[in-house]
Amino acid sequence: MSNQDLATIFKAYDIRGTVGEQLTPDFTYKVGRALADYLPVLGSVAVGYDMRPDSAALAQALRDGLTKQGRPVIDIGRVTSDMIYFAVGKFGLAGGAVVTASHNPGKDNGLKIYRDGVRAVGLASGLAQIRDAVLAENFKPAATTAGTMIARDITKEWVEHCLTFVTTPLKPFRIAIDAGNGMAGAILPHILPKLGLDVKEMYFEPDGTFPNHEANPQKLENLQDLIETVKRDQLDFGLAFDGDGDRAVLVDDLGRSVSGSDFIALAAKHYLKLHPGATIVHEVRTSRAARELISEWGGQPFRVKAGRIYIGEAMRERDAPFGGETSGHLFFKDNYFADSGLIGALVAMVALSESGERLSTLIDTYHRYLMIPEMNLKVADAVDVLTRLAEHFQDGIQDRLDGLTVNYPDWWFNLRVSNTEPVVRLNLEANDQALLEAKTSEVVGIIKEEK
Repeated sequence: MSNQDLATIFKAYDIRGTVGEQLTPDFTYKVGRALADYLPVLGSVAVGYDMRPDSAALAQALRDGLTKQGRPVIDIGRVTSDMIYFAVGKFGLAGGAVVTASHNPGKDNGLKIYRDGVRAVGLASGLAQIRDAVLAENFKPAATTAGTMIARDITKEWVEHCLTFVTTPLKPFRIAIDAGNGMAGAILPHILPKLGLDVKEMYFEPDGTFPNHEANPQKLENLQDLIETVKRDQLDFGLAFDGDGDRAVLVDDLGRSVSGSDFIALAAKHYLKLHPGATIVHEVRTSRAARELISEWGGQPFRVKAGRIYIGEAMRERDAPFGGETSGHLFFKDNYFADSGLIGALVAMVALSESGERLSTLIDTYHRYLMIPEMNLKVADAVDVLTRLAEHFQDGIQDRLDGLTVNYPDWWFNLRVSNTEPVVRLNLEANDQALLEAKTSEVVGIIKEEK
């Protein structure tokens, strides 16, 4: 495979590629060497991996590359991605990496990388240097003494950390949890007995071939089994986790998927009770309603580009207790400004317990406008599409923080260029159904216009 082809698997926020073609043990060995050279501070590096059939071998090669350069390695084994973030923060490590392709299909794999201070390493923050070193095979001379490697099980410490977020006794909720055959299914049994819940466990057996459904809870089709279970058994709510467990999605007691914006609002209200007047970081796709609610609850909404790198850095700069992405990634100051699916789920349970409401009733109070599900549209020239949209809607209030956002009093939209696919992503919200349909049709029509 050419370097040009291999370079494409270095994405904006992580590494993702096809196993055997793009991702091989030789490749991750080189990434290990480059990562060891790149990390700005001396010290140990944590390495973990998910349940995909090839992840353990890729992780072993990664560890070998790190130790080749003299880096001590802590092997924390098969874990959720948020356990790597925790390990880097808890033990003050020089960095960490987890072998995972998150919610991607089983034929894929990848790496998520963090440096000291639990700072995500993306193309704009170190991954480009790692990429260039790997492609050029340009590494520092191997260490005269290889780095040490020790194994450490951090499950108990992780569970204890997560339980610190349960600041109010939970109601004895009756719920269903769909782990999607991902890594959450390996960790949840260690914490659920401590929560006093009645839980229907679904697809808890980790299996990287994903025999039941894709481990991407953002797609409604992957929530159907959970929705049916919640409705059939008249449960209080449902939870679904993605493949690497750092993202959770809620289904309410009526069987409706809770949007990322509503999840952000739910958690933001909880944190604004704990930290009156605090900044709540959100990204460009967040509902106007959620932003208004944060302000009405006394908070300061702060808008950034989508992506965990931008959320975490903005939270650090503003000492924000909480931040969120509409994709379901929720970030917490007390979790080293990193995201966690499990902590997000616990915070949601605390907020719901405090409210005294059913989840459906609570979420309905957040619904002021109507929003389309995010649309992915293939385009030949994204720059041209953004230019034409900006010209067409020039009477709106525009910004280019992340793609193009155009605001009107009764509707708004954002169009972003995907960092991982040849598509643009459209989010649009309006005051009523007729306006929503009309403006969606208008915007999509312009996007699909041929030159």
